[in-house]
Amino acid sequence: MRSTRRTTLRTAAVVAGAATVLALPVGSAFADSPAVPEPKVLPGIEQPPVRPSADTQHRPAPGARAFVTAVKLADGSVAKVYRIGRSHFEADVFAGSVKLDTLVGRGGAASYGRSNGLHVVLHPNGTVTSWLDGAPKPKPKPTPKPAVESSVRVALPDGRIAKLVDGPRGKYVVVSTPNGNVLGTVDLKRPSAQNDGWTYELVRDGKRVKFVVIDGKGGGNSWVYDFDGRLIERYTVDAPKPRKDHVRVVPSGGGTAAAGPAGLGFAVVPARG
Repeated sequence: MRSTRRTTLRTAAVVAGAATVLALPVGSAFADSPAVPEPKVLPGIEQPPVRPSADTQHRPAPGARAFVTAVKLADGSVAKVYRIGRSHFEADVFAGSVKLDTLVGRGGAASYGRSNGLHVVLHPNGTVTSWLDGAPKPKPKPTPKPAVESSVRVALPDGRIAKLVDGPRGKYVVVSTPNGNVLGTVDLKRPSAQNDGWTYELVRDGKRVKFVVIDGKGGGNSWVYDFDGRLIERYTVDAPKPRKDHVRVVPSGGGTAAAGPAGLGFAVVPARG
C-alpha cells in the first residue's frame, strides 16, 4: 500500500492579540489535494489581496467560496485566499500540490498557523502575512487617519467675512458679506480675486500659505493672515501729501500791487518751495 506523507500545520485564532489553538479534524486538515488551476500566484512574501467589491450584487452567496488572491509565503509555499461572507475569509495553504491546512478568519478575528518554522497569519480583512523563525515579525501597516477639515472665520478690514478652510481639498478662502452672500473663493489654483477695489490673494511662503487682503482704494494697504485666522503681518503705504503754495509779500517795484497801511505798494509773489 502506498503511504502518503502528511505535514502538520497548526492553526490558531488571534483575538485581541491573544492566540488560541483551533481544533481541526485530523483526517481532513492535512489531506492531500491536487493542484487546482486558478489565477496566477502573485509575487512577494506579503502580497495584499485584491479588495473585494463593495457592491452587494457581486458578493458571493452565503457559504460560497469566492477566490480573492494567491499569496506567496516566506518559505515559497502559497496561500490561496477565499471570501466566504462578510468578515469571513479562508486561506488554503499549499506546499506544491499538497494542501497543508486551511486558516479561517471570521468575525474580526485573525487566524494563525505554524509549520516547520513558517508562521502564517490570515488577517480579518483577508490579507496574509508570513515570516520564518529568526526573521522579524512583519508589522501591520498603520491605517491612515481620515483627513479632517478645519475652518476659521475672520472679520476683514473692508467689513466682509473670510472663511479660511484647511481640509482634504487643500487650503482655500471663501469671502462673503456679513449676511452670508458669497462674493468669491480663492485657492492655490485660482489664488486671486477682486471685488469693489479690494484684492484677496493666497500666497505660498515656503511650506506656509498666507491669505492677503489689499485695499486698492486706500493706496495699497494690506493685511496678512495665517490659516489659524491670526493677523501676522500688516503693511501701510504712505500716501503723498498735497503740496501747499506759500505766499510772501515784498515791496512793490512792479507787478501786482496792493495798498499797505502807509500807502506803500506791495506785490504778492508765489513762493518757490
